[in-house]
Amino acid sequence: MSLPPVVDAHAHIFTRGMPFVAGAWTQPDYDFSAEQFLATLDEHGVAFGVISAATFFGDYNEYTLEALRRHRRLRATVIVQPGVDAVTLARMAGAGVVGVRMSLRRLDRLPDLRDESHQRFFKRLADAGMHLELLAHGVDLPVVLPSIEASGVTLVIDHFADPDRNLGVQSPGFIAALRSVDRGRTFIKLAATLRLNLEVARACAQKLLAVAGPERLLWGSDAPFVGHSEPRPGYGEALRLFEELVPDERQRHAIGLTALRQFFF
Repeated sequence: MSLPPVVDAHAHIFTRGMPFVAGAWTQPDYDFSAEQFLATLDEHGVAFGVISAATFFGDYNEYTLEALRRHRRLRATVIVQPGVDAVTLARMAGAGVVGVRMSLRRLDRLPDLRDESHQRFFKRLADAGMHLELLAHGVDLPVVLPSIEASGVTLVIDHFADPDRNLGVQSPGFIAALRSVDRGRTFIKLAATLRLNLEVARACAQKLLAVAGPERLLWGSDAPFVGHSEPRPGYGEALRLFEELVPDERQRHAIGLTALRQFFF
């Protein structure tokens, strides 16, 4: 029997009573509470979890922060505005917030990440010991990554760096993400596998293991699989895919230890 991951580094928690942002890309009509998430982890033998801020709630972080106060097995990212002050970030870091999620998807145009406000924002994150969790279209990564890297903040790129389903490992964004890993402050998340073409996911996982290694990779289930048609996938399916994409149990365990070092100890 294979060992489960030590850390699920990408899941979302919420309740139906939380406020959605205007134009939210989806509006779940069910709950996936912190307690439900932890029960799911327990059912599958996963020790720790990292909550990824759900973009459809914007900067409403209150439920996540309360969950961190109740459960020491959890860490989280939040969504904040670039003008957030250092005191607020320090207080969040003390509560168990390990990073800030920035979404560059579904925008009419990309912001200029080289400007003073963003560079100060990234520096404040670094000063607070937080990372920037980046959700972006793969085609935009060659444009945005240099500006983020210049700030010195640790970067976590979501969802395999969003490879093109036709180009796979030859996607310009995927190649840019690998180069960013080489420069030393970037991690890539094997998450939302169920949203990818399986052959593309398999090829990208092999390339990531060969180039980045487990020390620069994180795994996340993407539970509760928001936006999937009903019936939504089960947690066991996400685990099975992780085992398929990373067949070496030692490498899977090493990926879990990377998350443990980065987010917990």
